[in-house]
Parts: sequence; C-alpha cells; structure tokens
Amino acid sequence: MSEIVRFGVSIEQDLLENYDRLIAECGYATRSEALRDLIREALIQRKIESNSDTQVLGSLTLVYDHHASNLSQEMAEIQHNFHDLVLSVMHLHVSHDDCMEVIALRGVVADVVELANGLVSLKGIKHGKLFITLPSSGIVS
Repeated sequence: MSEIVRFGVSIEQDLLENYDRLIAECGYATRSEALRDLIREALIQRKIESNSDTQVLGSLTLVYDHHASNLSQEMAEIQHNFHDLVLSVMHLHVSHDDCMEVIALRGVVADVVELANGLVSLKGIKHGKLFITLPSSGIVS
C-alpha cells in the first residue's frame, strides 16, 4: 500500500454538511474513508468508459414477467451467444408473475454492455440494471 498523504480541501459549508450527513448515513467512520471511495469510484468509471477493451466484472439484474411469450427462450439464446461472458446465473421466483435473474459476467466492457443491452431490451423485461467494475487487480487502492 502507498504511504498516506494529507491534503486540504476547500468546500462550501452547506456542501460539507450534506456530505457529512451522507457519509454518516452510509456508515463511514471518517470523511477520508468516504472520500477515498468516491475517488476510487471515479477512477474505475473513467477507466471503464475510456477503453471498450477493458476487462470488467459485472452483474446484470433483470426483473421480468415469466408469463411473457418466448421470453425465457430468447433470454437463454442471447446468453448462449455470449456464453464466454456468463459466469453464473441465479434465477429467483419473486411472485406468481415475476422472476428475477442475476447474471454474473466477466469480459471486455463492450461485450458485457452488448449482452446486457440485448437482454434488457427484450419484450417482457420490466427492469434491468447492469453494474460493472474492474477486477481487484485493476482497482487503485
């Protein structure tokens, strides 16, 4: 780990008060811990957005109507087309009508986004959300 460096930050009082409330709600012990996470998040997002060949990890959560015609077959076909990206799939029955799938993914960001867009845009998908991050070796600590 790198050595710790201290630096000063100038910030408006209202912004600091809101920041302090936010970090307290999130359970951070110090401003420094919260600021480190914000900086790390910005660096991760920049790396992901700046290079479509970046290797990423991801999770795609889908909520859908399991009664939708041919939806399960279409979902399976898309996932099979990207089988090299799919690490695991967890399928949950959340109500009589709704199912949720959480798909763990690994691959280059462009392919992961293409797979996610293909699934989220299917008729019968009520909501989908992709979370992507870097493998731990690519995250600045």
